[in-house]
Amino acid sequence: MKLSTKSTYGLRAMVNIAMGSGGGAVSIKEISKKEGISSVYLEQLLNKLRRKNLVKSVRGPSGGYMLSKSAGQITVGDIVKSLEGSIKPVDCASGREGWNSVCRHKDKCAAKMVWTKLAKAIDDCLESVTLKDLCNQK
Repeated sequence: MKLSTKSTYGLRAMVNIAMGSGGGAVSIKEISKKEGISSVYLEQLLNKLRRKNLVKSVRGPSGGYMLSKSAGQITVGDIVKSLEGSIKPVDCASGREGWNSVCRHKDKCAAKMVWTKLAKAIDDCLESVTLKDLCNQK
């Protein structure tokens, strides 16, 4: 399983915002320059995060993005799930409606236990680390 650049870039952007400029908004231009990420791509990612209420945008000359909650209240899981959607390794581990109709082994699948355990381990890991934890690593 491999996460896309949405997660890696989004996480880097969120750390930048959390570490911010003295509690003020951080501009896309600042993040783009510091991280080497396209400002157009950052705008798309931050809009998704804004819609999930993880960041808020501030307009004006000193505008940019700020966290909607404290860094200790935002988990890596919140960020990754907001940007990627489901992060389950296979459909049967996702609990997603409709997977039963496509899997002909649904009632006798020996591997389902492994996929379910893997999904839980991934989720537990991502939910155990906060944005504050990441900022403390810098």
